[in-house]
Amino acid sequence: AMEDVCARFVSQKISKTRWRPLPAAALQPPDLFATGSWDNEDNRISIWSVGDFGNVGLNGEFQSEPQLLCDIRHNGDVMDMQFLDQERIVVASSTGTVTIFRHHQNNQTLSANQRWEKAHYHVDQETSCGGAACTGVICNNPEIVTVGEDGRINLFRADQKDAVRTIHNADSSTLHAVTFLRTTEILTVNSIGQLKIWDLRQQRNEPSQIFSLTGDRVPLHCVDRHPNQQHIVATGGQDGMLSIWDIRQDTMPVSLLNAHEAEMWEVHFHPSNPDHLFTCSEDGSLWHWDTSTDVAEKPSFLHQGGRTTTHFSHSTINQSVISAWISNDPTKDHMEITNLIPNQTLSVNTLDVLGPCLVYGTDAEAIYVNRQIFA
Repeated sequence: AMEDVCARFVSQKISKTRWRPLPAAALQPPDLFATGSWDNEDNRISIWSVGDFGNVGLNGEFQSEPQLLCDIRHNGDVMDMQFLDQERIVVASSTGTVTIFRHHQNNQTLSANQRWEKAHYHVDQETSCGGAACTGVICNNPEIVTVGEDGRINLFRADQKDAVRTIHNADSSTLHAVTFLRTTEILTVNSIGQLKIWDLRQQRNEPSQIFSLTGDRVPLHCVDRHPNQQHIVATGGQDGMLSIWDIRQDTMPVSLLNAHEAEMWEVHFHPSNPDHLFTCSEDGSLWHWDTSTDVAEKPSFLHQGGRTTTHFSHSTINQSVISAWISNDPTKDHMEITNLIPNQTLSVNTLDVLGPCLVYGTDAEAIYVNRQIFA
């Protein structure tokens, strides 16, 4: 499957990659993605086209690589990034500022469209050094929710100057990531292993529910919600474990799965094929977790490219996960896990999946596009 991957060296460490969403009725695969960098003198937001895959070389290999369409300087490290719509991207900065950039497709330029200076801050917004990193952003156009190192949650609306709502002491620890559960509810994860649900209709500044990892308060870095079953949530943290939660039930995860050997930076259910889940890590690996029915019929895939298959018996994987994330079929008691990058050494900081395509970015100053994740 490696021959479907195109790499592009970009001379900056990539902290975030995101596919531009496709129009509702679109049938074609995604064609544009954005990246954000970190830990460079001059950080940038860049828009790329996936390149022309029509050109096949003499040995049948694809000759193209992603093409840079435009880029713009970004103040601070890019901590998170989400497309608001086809043209606008919301970017979270280590300076605490949240910026909306607009991609002008007629002349391929990027411009800063709107900015909330120091949306996150430690002491007060006025001090020059007072900014606190904005660690996570999630959009449901026109609404934008941000979380930060300062334990704040902000609700913004595109085209409105002031925050619609701020929960100042939402958390006494760092909030690392946020996602929408439904239009009026968000879920945050923090640096002491807790998930909290916030109902934005409520005026009170307390979470409506708190869940936590038992024992060690392992920092959670990332969260994603199952696209069709909104009660199912996946998180990843400092210890590289994948946790699956059913927020209708216990306050503890229904399943803890051994995964990476270092921090898990992102977890994503496939948006239209959620039997597939993807995780990436500081340890340089990117795992494809496949719980779909046809795993048994795919023997040829088991050992290529450093793939490993892990069989979970019903006893080790909690029954509710089988019914929820893996469905009720009793024959489905195993899951295939593939490391999509067997020999990578530096951190894989970010990934995004859409249709048949995967994009990921690394500290090795490269971006990679895989056009055939289900091949």
